[in-house]
Amino acid sequence: MESNRKIVPMVVSPAKDAHLRRAKGFSLGEIQEAGKTIELLRKLSLDIDYFRKSKHQSNIDELKKLKDTGKKDKKKKPYKAKEKKKTPFKPDVSKPEKKAVEKVVIKKLAKAAKKAPAPKKEPVKKEPVKKEPKPKKKELLKAGTTKLTSLSGLGPTTAKKLEELGVTCVEELVKEDPTELANLIKGVSEEKIKTWIGECKELLQQ
Repeated sequence: MESNRKIVPMVVSPAKDAHLRRAKGFSLGEIQEAGKTIELLRKLSLDIDYFRKSKHQSNIDELKKLKDTGKKDKKKKPYKAKEKKKTPFKPDVSKPEKKAVEKVVIKKLAKAAKKAPAPKKEPVKKEPVKKEPKPKKKELLKAGTTKLTSLSGLGPTTAKKLEELGVTCVEELVKEDPTELANLIKGVSEEKIKTWIGECKELLQQ
């Protein structure tokens, strides 16, 4: 079976030109529509967007092409216990004199073992444990991107609503239409979005 190629989910931008751009992951609706499972996508290392509610036919078509590359378990044959062969009992024909001699030898060996001093154990030298250097903290933001919450008055709740629309950073917000965003996000006015876009431009010029 051929291995699955890496597929990329796409969504329509809320901007005026409604251009296609890369999504954060496949939505739950697209996965269900394609007849696939979340476990399969995780197994194939594909991204899942749990917050996006939209469904795009192109993404559904791509998901339908996925195949589970896991090997099917072979059916095991039922276990059959092997019959043990019974060996006929053979009486011990050894002479009693030999047994007495063996007992005497065993007693002598036991006494000699008690008299012999136990070897002293040498102390094991512990090697100093080398401490691995702690990895430096990764920068929170990648080069060229700025968090939405860096704008004044834009909290995590509003940032989450923007991310659901596909706007994940300042560089993307500056390209959007404030009128359309105000209609899509409840509780945020068009003037407020214009103010944020103005701040975005100032941040990008620095």
